[in-house]
Amino acid sequence: MHMFGFDGYGMGGGGGMLMMILFWIVIIIAVYYIFKILTEKNGAKSFSPESAEEILKKRYARGEISLEEFEKIKKDIK
Repeated sequence: MHMFGFDGYGMGGGGGMLMMILFWIVIIIAVYYIFKILTEKNGAKSFSPESAEEILKKRYARGEISLEEFEKIKKDIK
C-alpha cells in the first residue's frame, strides 16, 4: 500500500501533477478570455460616457434643438 492509500489511483504519481498543471492553465486561459471579452471596445462602450457631440446630435435628431442652435453649440464645444 502506498502512502495516503492511493494504490495507483487518483492523484498519486506524476500523472496527477500533470493534470493539476493542465487544470490551472485552462483556468488562467478562461479568465483571460473572459476579461478580454468584458473589456473589448464594443463591450466597454456601454460603460463609457457619451461625448458632448454625440449628445448634441441626439438632441438635434429628437427635435429638441433647432439647426441654428445645433450649429452654435457644435461650434462652442469644439
